[in-house]
Amino acid sequence: PVTAGPIVVPYGHAIGNEKWRGSEIAQRLQGKIRLIFEDGLGLVDFHLSNRTCILYISEADLVAGDEFKRRLVRFRNASSLRGIVIVERTQISGQYFLAVQKLVVLELGMVLLPVANQGEASQLITQLVSFCYVTYGFILLQVREQSKDHNSNPFLRKQCSQLAEPSVFRTVQQIPGVGKTKALLLLQQFGSIHRLCNASVKELELVVGQMVAQQIYSF
Repeated sequence: PVTAGPIVVPYGHAIGNEKWRGSEIAQRLQGKIRLIFEDGLGLVDFHLSNRTCILYISEADLVAGDEFKRRLVRFRNASSLRGIVIVERTQISGQYFLAVQKLVVLELGMVLLPVANQGEASQLITQLVSFCYVTYGFILLQVREQSKDHNSNPFLRKQCSQLAEPSVFRTVQQIPGVGKTKALLLLQQFGSIHRLCNASVKELELVVGQMVAQQIYSF
C-alpha cells in the first residue's frame, strides 16, 4: 500500500514507519518532537500532518539501484498526499544526486531536500513539524479575519491553501534577506513560488522594500 489512509497527526507530533524504530533519526528526534511509530504506512516514512509526509532516500538506496525510483513513482501516482523527499547527499551518493533531483522535482513535481546524514535529517524533520504548526496557526488567524468581510472570496481562500504548504513556506525563507515574516508577506501577495519568481522589482518593493526586493529579484 502507498499509505494506511487518512492519518490524524497531533501538532508537535510525527508518525514514523515502524522500520525507523531504533534508528539514528528516531533517537535524535527524542525530546524535540513526539514520534509515534505505526505499521502499515506503506511507502511513507514519516507523516508530519494529515496531508504532508516524508519519503526518505538513503545513501544505500541510491547506490543499490532503481528501486527507490519505482517507489517514488508509485507514491506520486497513487497518493494525494504532499510528499517531501529527503535525500542523503554524501561523497558516495553525490554522483547520483542530479539525476534524482531531475526525477523528483521536474518529472514528479515533488519537493526535494538534501541532507548529509540522518542527524541532519532529524533536524530538518523537527523544523518541518514546527512549520506545520506555525503555518497552521497563521492560517487560522487569516481565515478568521477574512471570514468577517470576504467569506465568499475564492482568491483569498486560494492564498490560504498556498500558505498552508510548509515546504513552500520553508523554500521562500531560503531567499537571502527573507525570514519568516517576509516569507508570509510574499506568499500572501503572490500566492505561489511561480508568481514570486516572475515578479518585477517594483512589485516586490511594494511588499518588502527596495533592498530586499533587489536581493529577491537577483536570487
